[in-house]
Amino acid sequence: MNKQKARSLFCFLLASFMFLLTSCSQADSTSGENKESTEVLLPVSINGIEIKVGETTIQSLLDQGLEISWVDEDYNRIIVDPTTELEPKTYYTGGSINLSDNVFFKVSFVTDEKKVPLGEAVIAYIELHALQQSEQTILDQIAFDGVPTKELTQKKAVEKYPDWSGDEIMWLNYGLDYKYLLTFDISSGNMTGFTVERNYDVDWTKK
Repeated sequence: MNKQKARSLFCFLLASFMFLLTSCSQADSTSGENKESTEVLLPVSINGIEIKVGETTIQSLLDQGLEISWVDEDYNRIIVDPTTELEPKTYYTGGSINLSDNVFFKVSFVTDEKKVPLGEAVIAYIELHALQQSEQTILDQIAFDGVPTKELTQKKAVEKYPDWSGDEIMWLNYGLDYKYLLTFDISSGNMTGFTVERNYDVDWTKK
């Protein structure tokens, strides 16, 4: 084999190798994008106030008129003080948003790498409880992923989220970052509640 042929063969092999590397890189990137796209954040809304778990802060909800409270050791309901300083990387539970005696949300919030006032803490978990005798006018104000709760029956949930799993009383999806759980009345198929949660690496000993 003369030098020119050898050089041509080497260039061809080098070009083929570079093309193979590029194709593999693009495939890995596409695979990563597809995996990322499956982790969709589904919002919740209360009377038009949108809540995105993992993004929405306590202060933003207070500014829009939502009242967040918890029960102290003497069983007194206390409205949160947004100036209270919180520990870093800590998960706090026990908060609630009460819309009536029969309709309320349990909420948890989390802090990042540094101490912050409570108002800057981010909603990490929200769970709707709607008792059977709940007032329909209040339920009309609540939506999951843009769909009013009165319309999001078990049948509609299965159609809207075919990749989830469950049965007649629940429909759920546990992803890498987000967890969703929808619950229904087995006789009517109407929604009785939902949970949205984001996973966090935090100090679980502080609540």
